[in-house]
This record gives sequence, structure tokens and C-alpha cells, in this order.
Amino acid sequence: MNLNATLFAQTIVFIILALVTMKLIWPNLITAIEERRKKIADGLAAAEKGKSSLQDAEVRIRQLEVEARAKAQEILAQADKRFAAVVDESRTAAKAESDRLIAAAKAEIDSEIQRAKDALRDQVAALAVAGAEKILRREVNAQAHADLLGQLRQELR
Repeated sequence: MNLNATLFAQTIVFIILALVTMKLIWPNLITAIEERRKKIADGLAAAEKGKSSLQDAEVRIRQLEVEARAKAQEILAQADKRFAAVVDESRTAAKAESDRLIAAAKAEIDSEIQRAKDALRDQVAALAVAGAEKILRREVNAQAHADLLGQLRQELR
């Protein structure tokens, strides 16, 4: 065998193999590589977009948290004001009720004093009549002297 012929045959087989590979295998391989590259690039872009979206969401969450805390403080302040107003209203109502009860008690005391005075006057009048009866040693008819007893009561007042 001739070394040149073998080398020449191997070169021709190599060139045929290279041409077949370039025409049939290489385009499919390049297409697959390009699709893979595109998928990777799309995935990286989506990851970047997701990352920026996450950062935006975190910023928004912080803003909402600050707003919620401010609103909670405002609600607490309103509750404190309302509590103070209710306490003041209760104090005012209690004071008014206390004044009303004191006035009613004073009026009741005054009426009791008046009834006691009237009862005492009646007893004094009865004692006076009894004393007069003993002095005169005769019986005094209360029916006959009702006007006299009425005058006596008026004089004692």
C-alpha cells in the first residue's frame, strides 16, 4: 500500500465527512445553541425584571407599613380624644345628677322639717287645750272650739 494513496483517501473521506457535517449536523447544532442562548437570555431578563419587581414591592410594602402605622397613631389619638370627651360628659352628667339629688334631698328635708313643725304645733295646741281644760276643770269640746284651735295654730306659725 502506498502511503500517499492512503493519505489522499483519508483526506477525501475527511473532506466528505466535514461537508456532510457542515451541511446536515452543523445547522441543527447552531440552531439548538441559538435557541438555548435565547432561552438563557430571556431567563436572565425575566430574573432581572423579577428582581426589580421585588424591590418595587418591598418599597411599596415599606410605604404601606408607614401609612398603616400613621393611620394607627391617628386612630389611637382619636380614641384618646373620644375617651377624654366621654369622661368629661360623664363627669358633667354625674355632677348634674349629684346636684339634682342634693336639691331633692334638701327639698325633702325642708318638707320633713315643715311636717315636724306642724306636728309639734298640733301637739302644743293639744297640750294647751289639755292645760286649759285642767285649769277650768271642765271638759272642753274640740268640735265647738275648732275655730279657736285653728287660730291658735295660725298664731304658733
